[in-house]
Amino acid sequence: MAALPDGLAELKQRLRASWMAGDFGQIARLNAQGAEEFVTRLNLKPGMKVLDVACGTGNQSIPAARTGAQVIGLDIAPNLLEQAGQRAQSENLKIEFIEGDAEKLPYPAGQFEVVLSMFGAMFAPRPEVVASELKRVCRPGGLIAMGNWTPEGFVGQMFQITGRHAPPPPGMLPPSLWGVEKVVAERLGSGPGKIARLDTKKQELLFDYPFWPHPNHIRAIGRARPKSPRRGPHPALGQEEPGRRQSHGNQSGVSRSPRHLSLRVPHPSFLEGWG
Repeated sequence: MAALPDGLAELKQRLRASWMAGDFGQIARLNAQGAEEFVTRLNLKPGMKVLDVACGTGNQSIPAARTGAQVIGLDIAPNLLEQAGQRAQSENLKIEFIEGDAEKLPYPAGQFEVVLSMFGAMFAPRPEVVASELKRVCRPGGLIAMGNWTPEGFVGQMFQITGRHAPPPPGMLPPSLWGVEKVVAERLGSGPGKIARLDTKKQELLFDYPFWPHPNHIRAIGRARPKSPRRGPHPALGQEEPGRRQSHGNQSGVSRSPRHLSLRVPHPSFLEGWG
């Protein structure tokens, strides 16, 4: 593959700034249910040493710690780590959150029984370095688990559209390649510490949005399922009698609540891999 530009440090700072811009925690909340389901499938046990790489606001770290596992969450964005710490504190969960780089994990070899990442490490600029680091810190016989967006899924297609208008730096591969089974097998199945076995499965993710788009958008991106509304008014939608459900038909035959859109995308959204 083509080499990354000499200004790698500058690139990393730009990526860090991107994750710190705005409030990504609001977006992460929409994927929280999928993250809990992902962690549940790992069958973690009390006392297990778990590293959550690119943990963000703790979507995976929180449910992992509920199992009694010893969890460390690492991310490049301190504002997201702060939110993660607040979430853990609110549940009286003991989780260590530290600032760090997925391409340079600050731990000795074989430190963790489980190394996981969901929609996180896939965005680091050098995937071969990330793969090497995940394998290095996972002890022999341990588990590396990743959840990555696929190129053909809703989010993967959105990345393709974005990339046409704002191309990535020269030499930087599309993050959604982490959602291709063959690519994951090559990255984790070669070199020092290569995995003994790779099991993958494509999953759908429920996008649970607290708003409702125009009906034409629904026809474009998938099929919607209504969800009970929250009580109280919504500033963008006006007043509603508390607790009263309002369903509205449209040309797609989709019923909806003015409070929530629950969208299950038609394509497999992300690839889960256990190595």
